[in-house]
Amino acid sequence: MERTRGHRRRKLSVAAGVGVGGGEDRLSALPDDVLIHILLKLRDAPVAARTSVLARRWHRVWALLPELHFPVGTDPDRIRAALTAHDAPALRHLFVAGIEATPEIAAAWLPIAARRLSGVLHFKNTGAMNEAPAGERGTLKLPCFEKAAKVVLDLHSIGLTLPPSGEFTRLTDLKLVRIQLHGPCSLSDVVSSSRCPSLRRLSVCSVRGLDNFTIQSESLLQLELRNLHTLQQLNIVALSLQKLKVFLCFTNPLNQSQPVANISAPQLVTLDWRGAYDPSSVLFSEMPNLQQLTTNPLCVYGGDTVSARNHHSLMLSQQFHHISKLILILFYLPVRGNERFLMEEMTKLPNITILGLVVLACGHSFGASSFHVLKMSSGIRELTLQLVTRRDSKCANQVAFVLSHQIGKLRTSCYLASKK
Repeated sequence: MERTRGHRRRKLSVAAGVGVGGGEDRLSALPDDVLIHILLKLRDAPVAARTSVLARRWHRVWALLPELHFPVGTDPDRIRAALTAHDAPALRHLFVAGIEATPEIAAAWLPIAARRLSGVLHFKNTGAMNEAPAGERGTLKLPCFEKAAKVVLDLHSIGLTLPPSGEFTRLTDLKLVRIQLHGPCSLSDVVSSSRCPSLRRLSVCSVRGLDNFTIQSESLLQLELRNLHTLQQLNIVALSLQKLKVFLCFTNPLNQSQPVANISAPQLVTLDWRGAYDPSSVLFSEMPNLQQLTTNPLCVYGGDTVSARNHHSLMLSQQFHHISKLILILFYLPVRGNERFLMEEMTKLPNITILGLVVLACGHSFGASSFHVLKMSSGIRELTLQLVTRRDSKCANQVAFVLSHQIGKLRTSCYLASKK
């Protein structure tokens, strides 16, 4: 039995091209493009490099890979050495996963990547140290990626200094996540058309140190701003912009002033504005092509301060008289006995044909509120209803967070106004 098993193993080894007993090495006889395709399936650059020990034919195959993936735990010196030895005509994708990476670790390989990369950079850092603020751990100086098409940086609050000069000539997609920005160069300078002439999609999420943001772009098509709690001033001049999403911004409880925003996007098709809104300080230019609008959640029950906040959100929807689709989010705050039903204060909606209704009921009956909205939407031809249950607590908690801070700010503003 053992002899049979051994005989089978020898046959398999020869068939696989290992060359046992002087057999033919069939794998090494394959052309380079087939070997490269095989190594790409590994999605692990260090493992691909270790295949060089199989035979002399494999010695430099890994260096021709157009994509390099470095998993968590890869020594930064090995990343730097691999980028230096890379011989492919173009590096179209570089993925680096770090854990508790410091700016010094990233600086070991990032400048080389900036010179070689012609495609996508994705650097994701997880589990960053929390013992000291990001600024005290130093900052990473981002080089200018002149040839890269897409850059995704998820740094887990590592400090980042943007390059003061140079153009991101071919950059079409930029995503910044969990970053602490430091001067002297501002994000506004980097992402505008003068330095990012080809930028089409920009996403800025959970970025600190961004109190004022101004972008002037002729190429930008999609813009997402999410969890920018300290943001207070926003200016957008984007003649080609089609999609704009502002979610959980302007929510810093320490700043009692109203957010200031000026949006000029005449080609805008989709607007998702789920943040503080005051018609006296948040201004939108004419948007004749707008087809879909999502507003801040509306509280079904509440007192005067909540009612005023609902009124502001409704004013945003009423600013656009004719749109195809309106998405309303109905949120039930805990009822404490003196709250009233606020849906009756909704007396007008835009002329729409599609209504999207998202209900965060939190155990409440939502029939009355939904029916009231439907009564004012006699022209709709399509209805979508999404019920967020208790299991979707993360979403509900996010909404509760922003509502509590915005309502708190509103109460303070009302108190100061009455005191005057």
